[in-house]
Amino acid sequence: MFDLKALYIPDTVEEALTLLAEHPDAHIMAGGSDTLVKLRDGKLGGLEWVSLHGLDELRRITLDDDDTIRIGPLASFTQVARSAIVRGRLPSLAEAVLTIGGPQVRKIGTIGGNLCNGVPSADSASTCFAWDAEIEVSTADGVRTLPIADFYLSAGKVDLRPGELVTGILVRRAAYQGWHGAYHKYAMRNAMDIATVNCSTTVRLSADRSTVEDARIAFGVAAPTPIRAPHGEAALRGRPVSQAAVDAAAKAAIADTRARDSWRAAKAFREHMLAEIARRCLTQSIVRAGGRLTEKSPA
Repeated sequence: MFDLKALYIPDTVEEALTLLAEHPDAHIMAGGSDTLVKLRDGKLGGLEWVSLHGLDELRRITLDDDDTIRIGPLASFTQVARSAIVRGRLPSLAEAVLTIGGPQVRKIGTIGGNLCNGVPSADSASTCFAWDAEIEVSTADGVRTLPIADFYLSAGKVDLRPGELVTGILVRRAAYQGWHGAYHKYAMRNAMDIATVNCSTTVRLSADRSTVEDARIAFGVAAPTPIRAPHGEAALRGRPVSQAAVDAAAKAAIADTRARDSWRAAKAFREHMLAEIARRCLTQSIVRAGGRLTEKSPA
């Protein structure tokens, strides 16, 4: 028996927003893969809850009229991984969510819940950073949209205010058209484990595939929140495609990190792995974009 002060189950997004306005202290329950475990352990007892389980409109993954990809926050990891839209335009996001938990967790866990938890290890978070995603937040009074980097405030804290609900994860056409990406996660086990560190990259090459026109490098568990690595990106932007350029960018990206010692890994080990998986992701992104990395790295 869960210790609930009240459980509200709206039938529409509008009803959910009304309930959140009327009960500003209420907590939101999406898939429940995290919150139900905490409730069972007695960590979230005596609270009001608004369950989003019945809001199928927030499970859709669609293309808007301007070709913006709109991912509903209630889309499960399995839905995201199987979506033709995601697989065709954001394939590294499909790959990233398939590293989360096991099949049962991926079936009920939601991408919106994964992002709203605010944890730096979230596999979907660094990948959404690499695709330059935006977060759509709604209230009973209106809608605001903010870059995902602004959505993350600190470890475990996101910019979601009382009465607000995430209603969409958006990726604009300019953020994905012509871009190719990759994701890599390092964990102590190959399955059912959170990331010790993770990295997601996207690149856009010139028409002749010889130059990196632009690049994005995003890390998880490299700072209190997921982050982009502007030093690493700048080191690769405008450079001829080569393994030496990739290696230099991966090394430069470490200047943007704030890894720390913990029981999971030492800071020095995290930095070593961040540079290595950045190198692997950038290499794979360039190959997927049609580039040829023929120059060998210095020994």
